[in-house]
Amino acid sequence: MSTTTERPADHLRDGDTPAERAPSGAARRVGGLAGWVDDRTGAAKPVGYLMKKVFPDHWSFMLGEIAMYSMIICLVTGAFLTFWFVPSMGQVIYDGSYVPLRGVEMSEAYASTLDISFDIKGGLIIRQIHHWAALLFIVALTVHMFRVFFTGAFRKPREINWVIGSLLALLAIIEGFAGYSLPDDLLSGTGIRAMEGFVQTAPVIGSYLVFAIFGGPFPGEIIIPRLYSAHVLLIPAILIGLFTAHIGLVFVQKHTQFPGPGRTNENVVGYPVMPVYAAKAGGFFFIVFGIIALISAVVQINPIWGYGPYDPSPVTAGSQPDWYMGFADGALRLLPGWLEFTAFGYTLSLNIALGALVLLPLVYTVLGIYPFVEKFVTQDEREHHLLDRPRNAPTRTGIGMAGITAYTVFMFAAGNDIMAIKLGLSINDITWFFRIGLFVLPPIAFWVTRRICLSLQRRDRETVLHGRESGTIIRTPEGRFFERHEALLPHEQWILVQHDPVAPIEPPREVDENGVARPGSRRDRFRAAMSRFYFQDAVNPVTPAELAAAQHHGHEAEAIEAGREPAQVGASETSDRH
Repeated sequence: MSTTTERPADHLRDGDTPAERAPSGAARRVGGLAGWVDDRTGAAKPVGYLMKKVFPDHWSFMLGEIAMYSMIICLVTGAFLTFWFVPSMGQVIYDGSYVPLRGVEMSEAYASTLDISFDIKGGLIIRQIHHWAALLFIVALTVHMFRVFFTGAFRKPREINWVIGSLLALLAIIEGFAGYSLPDDLLSGTGIRAMEGFVQTAPVIGSYLVFAIFGGPFPGEIIIPRLYSAHVLLIPAILIGLFTAHIGLVFVQKHTQFPGPGRTNENVVGYPVMPVYAAKAGGFFFIVFGIIALISAVVQINPIWGYGPYDPSPVTAGSQPDWYMGFADGALRLLPGWLEFTAFGYTLSLNIALGALVLLPLVYTVLGIYPFVEKFVTQDEREHHLLDRPRNAPTRTGIGMAGITAYTVFMFAAGNDIMAIKLGLSINDITWFFRIGLFVLPPIAFWVTRRICLSLQRRDRETVLHGRESGTIIRTPEGRFFERHEALLPHEQWILVQHDPVAPIEPPREVDENGVARPGSRRDRFRAAMSRFYFQDAVNPVTPAELAAAQHHGHEAEAIEAGREPAQVGASETSDRH
């Protein structure tokens, strides 16, 4: 019996083309709808561009995604909370489910927060998710800015995006303060009271500002409604607008990427938005949401029922703001009292104003202008789409670590009273320790970080020139011992040598050949001094000539390291042999 399935007449259809299957009804409907929308909006081209946009794949890029997802979670849970929260300072007698506070007079804002926590199904977990997501949003935003700063992702053409990110970080802190002040419990009321004192320290206009904010003497009756409007309407609208602009610029510009095989300033190696990146991003969103929900379910935060309603009479020593406001609180504790004095009939409380009103905008102003300062020093007008390894920018990395160290000193100084109580130490001694540390520790952190980066650069040079240590010891017939070095793979070697060589700018002559002072010489001298600060002791990458010399003749490599030409070495060795 034959097993073939070919029929004698099959060859008669050799030239036939297979019929294409018609699209399903559902596909036709989707295509028709898409065409209808495109005919009226012209959205097909930009949507197609966005769907084909390529994003590099690196774990550090997820930090910005965590910030975005946390903000979305804040918006969703915040919308839920607005259904039941009453932004009013009108006084009521509490008669809810929390027995210890029954019969206590409190504001409607505090009573409604208690109702959300104990009487609304799912209210407490939503409150916790909202608070934890807000904290994670600021954490992720801060660490994302660290990544951008240390890798140089703020350079041209992304200076505007860095400024937007700095504004986002500042507004996120203000939004967080407005949010945890709304329940009108003892802790948040203490924070508002502190804010009122800070505003009063503004020279000349402080008292007028307080009356304008509170609508009269503290506490007034409108501060909670005003904070509520700012928290749910004004600041979120600005945040969403800035965030949209931030993401839009990321899409318009090429995405930055770390050095690696096939990656240049002219391309992006990664995955398109559809379908790969969108699927990964969607899954990551639910991972972030799940982790926040898990933390919120098992770790209590801001138990307002334990604090009670706000009352200015209880002593609330030991109260602390959320972590992101801690550095400003620490600055207040470190400033000396002699900064308060009287001038022209006005009391200037600079011991409070500098830490409460000046420090916060100053920090984010310095952050915002840093790209332009570095550009002024380097005079670099090129576009940068490849990221720096932090070790290859030792001065920038040192500056960043000095800033983090100063922030850490401020942060721990905010708990000097808690440390004094728990450790049995003098609060004055602790305060002086942090005062001295504020001026000593950041320069030390800068110097140590810079030296570590330079050492890592030198190690990279040695690795490229002489290969990787294999751990294998070889004995020669003459009895000498040496370690075998393994050559690097080309893509490994490229990562270690791809960065640009740098050198300090030479200071210009103050006068020309005719003895006339050069215009702008003072500015040029300042730039040259800054350039020396940035690039002194620079360790530049291995050049092709150095690598070739190291691979062919060890003495030539040593000569190049000493500043001589290989030809001179060869000539001297030839004369020695003769």
